[in-house]
Amino acid sequence: MEKLLKEKRYIDTGEGLRKLLVLRPEKQSGKVPGILWIHGGGYMLGMAEMVYFSAGKTLAEKFGAVVLSADYRLAGEAPYPAALHDCYAALVYMRDHAEELGIDPEKLIVGGESAGGGLAASVCLYARDRKEVNVAFQLPLYPMLDADDTASSRDNHGRVWNTRRNHWGWQNYLKDLYGTENIPAYASAAKAQDLSGMPPCYTFVSEGEPFYAETLAYVQKLKEAGIPASADVYPGNVHAFDLLMPWTRQSREAKQRLCDVYASYFVYI
Repeated sequence: MEKLLKEKRYIDTGEGLRKLLVLRPEKQSGKVPGILWIHGGGYMLGMAEMVYFSAGKTLAEKFGAVVLSADYRLAGEAPYPAALHDCYAALVYMRDHAEELGIDPEKLIVGGESAGGGLAASVCLYARDRKEVNVAFQLPLYPMLDADDTASSRDNHGRVWNTRRNHWGWQNYLKDLYGTENIPAYASAAKAQDLSGMPPCYTFVSEGEPFYAETLAYVQKLKEAGIPASADVYPGNVHAFDLLMPWTRQSREAKQRLCDVYASYFVYI
């Protein structure tokens, strides 16, 4: 396991200064992948420091990647597109400071959990369309992608996250766009009709949680667009089970599978 250096920076997003946390291997040798890891919280809660118990930190410790965590504006401070703009600014910062951070600019990754996973997919869409940053891989874990009810988010009473909380998060994030036909794909990546040119994707999700259907639908749409994508499904209805119950066999299995997929793209090549 790599010992990590932790650093706090402030970046100009063009819409104000935002905090950015950087995790770097203490003994870095050569250029390594750079990972923008985006925290969850239903677009309403959370903080950049959540990276310290995230899958992003796991990849930094195990493989020596450099991980950046953006303290994006929550919906209570500013609704869409504030969070998207802040996270994209962090991605651009990672690209622009790749040399300083020892990052391979051809191996930029965007990932996150829950709403952070939804933002990860949106950032990848935004980056694809702007053609300023080439994202090599995406890791949107059990992502919050669809502002409309799905087969699994409708009438869901799962633990941690459920239908009521899901509506609360989307209503606050989208404001006047909520419930309309005008929700852009950059806000709700499930709305994207064309996923060609997106980076390869890996994710996992539990079968009884709200985001089960939208996660699998996103992976299927990527595949139909010719993008390598896969998802592992685990039993249960606990959203973010890997973070909340890391001691369980299932969480350990999910963590190992994530590491195996990451290694297949960025280590065993």
